[in-house]
Amino acid sequence: MTFAGVNDLLGYWIFGAEFCDTWVAFDVMCSTASILNLCAISMDRYIHIKDPLRYGRWVTRRVAVITIAAIWLLAAFVSFVPISLGIHRPDQPLIFEDNGKKYPTCALDLTPTYAVVSSCISFYFPCVVMIGIYCRLYCYAQKHVKSIKAVTRPGEVAEKQRYKSIRRPKNQPKKFKVRNLHHSSPYHVSDHKAAVTVGVIMGVFLICWVPFFCVNITAAFCKTCIGGQTFKILTWLGYSNSAFNPIIYSIFNKEFRDAFKRILTMRNPWCCAQDVGNIHPRNSDRFITDYAAKNVVVMNSGRSSAELEQVSAI
Repeated sequence: MTFAGVNDLLGYWIFGAEFCDTWVAFDVMCSTASILNLCAISMDRYIHIKDPLRYGRWVTRRVAVITIAAIWLLAAFVSFVPISLGIHRPDQPLIFEDNGKKYPTCALDLTPTYAVVSSCISFYFPCVVMIGIYCRLYCYAQKHVKSIKAVTRPGEVAEKQRYKSIRRPKNQPKKFKVRNLHHSSPYHVSDHKAAVTVGVIMGVFLICWVPFFCVNITAAFCKTCIGGQTFKILTWLGYSNSAFNPIIYSIFNKEFRDAFKRILTMRNPWCCAQDVGNIHPRNSDRFITDYAAKNVVVMNSGRSSAELEQVSAI
């Protein structure tokens, strides 16, 4: 981003023609890795929510390291291989002219084939996967909240009947408000919270990256359709997603918040995630199911009926 800032402010490239391709390769690799890591996080959350009791056995530290390494290798393959072979840009480089002087430029001027293939691998395929996963997570959360409502509904109905059975004193007005337990219940608040969580995560991601990748393909087929300033603004909009991600994920997920604290305070820097061994259920009678922005704690102590309690995931 430092080199991109200097290049955009000056309007031309001052770091040499050889380093231009290296910078473009790193730019494509880091952007691709950022998006693929977001896709991996969504898959991790889906596994953790869908089958939390097996999550600790499936998502181990070794699996996490292999996944991260595979993401960066794929990103490097998409960026460095085509760029090192020179098949990513047209034969004629762009030249910046000022007062009759010609200056070299270093812009993301891609061939149509490379623009389509790299955009699909870097953005469109991961984007479809993320949208599908987060939609399923939201539906799964809604389903579980409805199930909990069905279990706790008899108590709520009895509570409503108790309020309705209260007789109005004769000297009171005829209007008598019955407390609406549904809208004040934690389940209603939790439904809204789940929608906000999914909406913010996907909304910021799509707002930051969709304009750039649409323009990226359009500019490859039509060199004069997209202005230089527009392309620069949309490029920096995509960069900004990497600044938003730590804030968004730390706000809506306590595990990420704790991991960031450990990284910033240099405590246990080797592993950002909590010990996966702690995810396995203990011999006690508590099983925790985490979904979206809510937890359902199921208590089973040998009694005839289970006690359900909903708590916040944050």
